[in-house]
Amino acid sequence: MSSIPLPLAAFFMDVLIVCLFFSKKAQVNKETQIYSVLIIVNLLECIFNVFGLLYIRNVGDLFFSSLIQKVDLLFMLFWVTMMFIYIYLVSGVKYNKHMKKVVFFLLGIFSVAVLVSPCVPIIKEAAIDSSGLSPIFTYLYVALALIGIIVCIFISVLKDTKNIFNKKYFPFYSFVLLAIGALVLRSHMSELIFEPFVMGYVGLIMYFTIENPDVKMIAALNEAKLSAEKANRAKSEFLSNMSHEIRTPLNAIVGFSDCILEEETLEMTKADAKDIKLASENLLEIVNGILDISKIEADKMEIVETDYNPVEIFDNVAKLVKPRIGDKPIELNVKFAPDIPYVLHGDGGKLRQIITNILTNAIKYTEEGSVSFSVNCLNEENTSKLVISVEDTGRGIKPEQIDKLFTKFQRLDEDKNTTLEGTGLGLAITKRFVEMLGGKIVVQSKYGEGSKFTVYLKQRIVTMNRPDNVENQEFINTMQIKLFDFTDSRVLVVDDNKINIKVALKLLSNYGINADSCESGFDAINRVKMGTIYDLILLDDMMPKMSGVETLKQLRECVVYDIPVVALTANALAGMKEKYLAEGFDDYLSKPIEKNELYRVLLTHLNKKMKKKEEKDNNLEKTFVVPKLKEQTSRKSVLVVDDNKINIKIATKLLSNHDLEIDSSLSGIEAIEKVKNKEYDLIFLDIMMPEMDGVETLKHIRELGFKKPIVTLTADAVSGAREKYLAEGFDDYIAKPIDNKIIDEIIFKYLK
Repeated sequence: MSSIPLPLAAFFMDVLIVCLFFSKKAQVNKETQIYSVLIIVNLLECIFNVFGLLYIRNVGDLFFSSLIQKVDLLFMLFWVTMMFIYIYLVSGVKYNKHMKKVVFFLLGIFSVAVLVSPCVPIIKEAAIDSSGLSPIFTYLYVALALIGIIVCIFISVLKDTKNIFNKKYFPFYSFVLLAIGALVLRSHMSELIFEPFVMGYVGLIMYFTIENPDVKMIAALNEAKLSAEKANRAKSEFLSNMSHEIRTPLNAIVGFSDCILEEETLEMTKADAKDIKLASENLLEIVNGILDISKIEADKMEIVETDYNPVEIFDNVAKLVKPRIGDKPIELNVKFAPDIPYVLHGDGGKLRQIITNILTNAIKYTEEGSVSFSVNCLNEENTSKLVISVEDTGRGIKPEQIDKLFTKFQRLDEDKNTTLEGTGLGLAITKRFVEMLGGKIVVQSKYGEGSKFTVYLKQRIVTMNRPDNVENQEFINTMQIKLFDFTDSRVLVVDDNKINIKVALKLLSNYGINADSCESGFDAINRVKMGTIYDLILLDDMMPKMSGVETLKQLRECVVYDIPVVALTANALAGMKEKYLAEGFDDYLSKPIEKNELYRVLLTHLNKKMKKKEEKDNNLEKTFVVPKLKEQTSRKSVLVVDDNKINIKIATKLLSNHDLEIDSSLSGIEAIEKVKNKEYDLIFLDIMMPEMDGVETLKHIRELGFKKPIVTLTADAVSGAREKYLAEGFDDYIAKPIDNKIIDEIIFKYLK
């Protein structure tokens, strides 16, 4: 049997594949590049094989015949190596940067072994065979490559069983089967040369299944179509989500604004105004989240490093998020290590946002129990390693959903969270901020029991210990602020939006400031040029025709101008303050205007015009009419029992409208002692208290012989709660937040 027909057939097949492939424009990627190398190696190997067979049969020079066969074997080694790398890439096996080095190292070792080992051509009638170590090393390397290919495909199938029917693996199934068959046949029919045909046939199958430029183009078009459809769905979902999230607080703002127009008392108006403010803060949080994530995606988020007091930031965040608990029976536990440095250097603003996002999330997804916020640290020479932990007793996270936790617009257990507001951006932003600051965030959770978020972050120590005179200095500064007012100051507000002007003028009027306004930069410049004297200008930036920056430049050109100008802008992204200061503004005030920030700006830039407040005789008496109380002996005594000082303050304020003697207690045990020592006409008793809850306290008080009314004052306002507590022995029931009308009814019912 002749050895020539199979290599010759493979040669014509390889020529056809090369012509077809390179006649069309192919995609540029690693797989296609490797395939182009494979078919070229196929063609060269066939040429060498056919040429070698003809040379050995007709010339028979032993040295050159051996060399030709060795080169042919080297082509085979290289082809098998490239095939393994191709399959390694397309199988989706986790990439290891050392894998390529190992593969090419083995290729080098076996190539040297093939070159230095003997290879003796054997001519059998019309057929040609070879013997020696060179062919053995070659077949051993091919066997190793086959094992590697099988392992890659096996791992891919284990990841997803659907991969077993993926057409991209059909050429490799063919290669494995043909290669094994060729090795078996070669051992029994050594005169048949199957290798070039196997290599060419596999290349042909690859071309018509996965590497045809037309097939690739169609696959790319389908992928682009799917990507576009996915992006379109994501956009629709995003717009739908944003519409819901933005309309929710807007509904509260519009609804309560309508209510204010119809309210009859100042108290009711103030209550509605507080709800409007809370809804506005929720809306602002949503807008800031969208702006932050868009800036992160555009890689424009900047780290703004300054010196800051970490404990002050932690404490302020805890105070800020506490009102979000509302009437939930949740205890917020706060614990800061005593060795946290007094001043650190870093981006305190992003640190504040990280903690706020995690704490807000914990409170949002916890219905009862506790949320624990703790900060510990490990201090080295110039560095403090902060360990910030937030642990809750909330609903927890399913193990399979933890990976989705930091994905944009992703909200877990969506079907259970329909009443919870949120865009799903908070934790995505948090993770990016932590990474930007060089830290890491770890999540531990047990579904149904709670979660724990831990942030590890390094910050540079500026000042380790608190200076002794700081507390005294803060007290002095506070007293100085109280001694000054701004009634002789004149301020100009420049903004193209009439509503914004109205808000600013209203806030300034609270300080007795004489404020003017105008709606363009041109008008502001004309007023200054005409000689109107201002002590401060609040200047919007985003205005038509002439921006705030351009207006500022022209104001600076006025010879008589030396008035401080503050940028008043809705551009509140990180780094904007520094940008406006660099443009020449004296300070920065973001919209919506915060009272504290406005007061800081006024104190800073109106210090020349501030004057000491004069003592005014009987000022409080003229402002407020204090009703003359009856003798204490004629008043009824009321005891308010609650472990939360804010709740006691609210209840006391509502009860102060009546002629009552009001005592308070922070625990059930303390309440029992007070009842032993004093007679009360009415007791308001909280339920959720540590050590001794309200029901236990009620029983102990009744055992003392107390027969007067005891009313439960509780945040447990679920359906059936009233009946439950009345059955426990309470005389009446009030749910938190307390309705002043209900308080009035209770007082009238039991005391009047």
